[in-house]
Amino acid sequence: MKTKIYHYLLDVIEKKGAGYFVLIDPDQKNHSNIEEFVQAANESEVDALLVGGSLMMDAGNHDRVAKIKRNAKMPIIFFPGGVTQLNGYYDAMFFMSILSGRNPHYLIGEQAIAAPVVKDIGIETIPMGYLLLDGGTTTTVEFMSSTKPIPMDRPDITIAHALAAQYLGMKIVYLEAGSGAKIPVSLDTIKAVRNQIDIPVIVGGGIKTPQDAEERVKAGASFIVTGTVTEKSENLLVMKDFSKAIHRK
Repeated sequence: MKTKIYHYLLDVIEKKGAGYFVLIDPDQKNHSNIEEFVQAANESEVDALLVGGSLMMDAGNHDRVAKIKRNAKMPIIFFPGGVTQLNGYYDAMFFMSILSGRNPHYLIGEQAIAAPVVKDIGIETIPMGYLLLDGGTTTTVEFMSSTKPIPMDRPDITIAHALAAQYLGMKIVYLEAGSGAKIPVSLDTIKAVRNQIDIPVIVGGGIKTPQDAEERVKAGASFIVTGTVTEKSENLLVMKDFSKAIHRK
């Protein structure tokens, strides 16, 4: 089993204190500025690009992933929105299960459909438990997956699911408030989960400022993900500010 990218991520934590991921949606709405976006990420010490989206509005996403791969100087990790988005341009993929929900299709159904394709492509897989928390708005992933988010004020529920992910053998837990969330994952929730599990914790959704990111690293996040804030920013080099805040070593 290939583990090159996974071990790269562990090295990022060791050397930098925490890592920074930027999420790119390879949809037609981002077609015109993908190269500019990736170049800004290259210049901003972003540790990896997560590529994927819950809803693709055209058939050009594979070509856009290829363009991202040609221009990126860091690993490209598939952040699955569906098996149709899978292709051979990625360096690795999060092989994830939405453990916070009770929809069997996103617990195991989609994974079983994808598995033979993953085997055929030969892509590195990083098993991940995905926990959707209530960020104060109905997110695309909540609607598309028909899964109810965990209440933000119930860290005990989040801890139970994070521990389940670890005991199932998953290598990373993702605490997700959802794209464009009004409320990011709380510091208390991150601290509580970090104190109970031994595997890395990714935190994303609703992180609007470098200070938001820095506070969550201090609380115990191993990786921070930004998507909407960098996608909509008029100055793409805001990613540099996030990198400085996150890379605490």
